[in-house]
Amino acid sequence: MYMKKSSAIAFLYALPFVAFAQSSSGNLAPIKNLVVSVGQILNMLVPVLIAAALVVFFWGLVMYIWSGGKNSAQGRKVMLAGLVSLFVMVSVWGIVRLAQNALNIGPDQIGTTPFVPMQPGSNSGSSGGGGGFF
Repeated sequence: MYMKKSSAIAFLYALPFVAFAQSSSGNLAPIKNLVVSVGQILNMLVPVLIAAALVVFFWGLVMYIWSGGKNSAQGRKVMLAGLVSLFVMVSVWGIVRLAQNALNIGPDQIGTTPFVPMQPGSNSGSSGGGGGFF
């Protein structure tokens, strides 16, 4: 029952995209603007999240020092959580930068997608004499 409801809801949410794919204009500017806006928000959030992880680490350090030996495990757990989160965030950030440098894509640049060149005037759905691979 739940699966039927969730698949019906997913279908209804995806229906406008199907209709958009059939439009002749192919104007993708609103989707591009949405992706750019989400990217800008994430770029603003990354330093805030890194600062929050650093605060969590230092809060664990303070808890560890104030405990004076008793109940220091809680402070160690908080410090470890802060360190792991810092490591993961900085590592992912570094991997993304490494991929951008390897692909010659700047942080504010949108990469070009590869495409298969077609012969002018050929119809991909026609049989015989096509300009595709098959």
